[in-house]
Amino acid sequence: MQQLIYFFQKFKYLLFFLLLQFIAVVLTFNNLNFHKSKYVSSANAVTGGMYSKASSISEYFNLKSVNQQLLEENTLLRNQLEKNTSIVFNKDSTIVDSVKYNQKFTFISAKIINNNYSKAFNYLTINKGKNEGLDKEMAVINGKGIIGITDATSSNYTRVQSILNKNSKINAKLKNDRSFGTLKWNGKKYNIVQLTDVPRQAPVKIGDTIETGGKSTIFPAGIPIGTVVKVDEENSLDNIIEVKLFNDMSNIGPVYVIKNLHKIEIKTLENQDIE
Repeated sequence: MQQLIYFFQKFKYLLFFLLLQFIAVVLTFNNLNFHKSKYVSSANAVTGGMYSKASSISEYFNLKSVNQQLLEENTLLRNQLEKNTSIVFNKDSTIVDSVKYNQKFTFISAKIINNNYSKAFNYLTINKGKNEGLDKEMAVINGKGIIGITDATSSNYTRVQSILNKNSKINAKLKNDRSFGTLKWNGKKYNIVQLTDVPRQAPVKIGDTIETGGKSTIFPAGIPIGTVVKVDEENSLDNIIEVKLFNDMSNIGPVYVIKNLHKIEIKTLENQDIE
């Protein structure tokens, strides 16, 4: 006890000074918002950074799930867009809901599980088949443009004939003109295809956009294909136009298969015997 009293007597001025400092600090933080906000901001910066890192890690591991959700949402939006284009108006400006009668295409999302692009006759495999309503001769596209045409189906999978296949022939046209031709591939460069049979008088120039022509029951009109990079002006017979694809066929993400709801009706009519 004597030692404790001696200690306080010896350091009484220092202890009194520390007490005053503590009181001053408490009064400062309790009465000045600026100092308080600085402290809170510093604390938030530390915890916020930690939460941000944790969120980034969580988002990374959830990318697969998020991408699947986006793919399903895009499929829904494409189908809804196709339905909306089927709404018509009568003379009294009353909206007539003719969706179930006029909708021509539906979209089915799928994932590529195998992709060949370095051979002369290339194919892809997707993870949807007859169970999802897929069949032969359906268009396959993604957000950038055309991929190919379904070739064979099983219950759960479908083989797709790539546009990088020497047997591929797709109706295509100039975006800014009514001139049509046939899109083929010569088996050389994986990012360059050829547009043939375009009339010589067609106003084709470098940089023009090429898209599907819609002159078949497979591809709707207006699906992007690529841009003109070369026009063969010397060959007057074939008039070959080199087209650089919008798609990188060596790196394709999710795809959509397009089903033409009017295909059977059109084919039946076209195959009728002409009397």
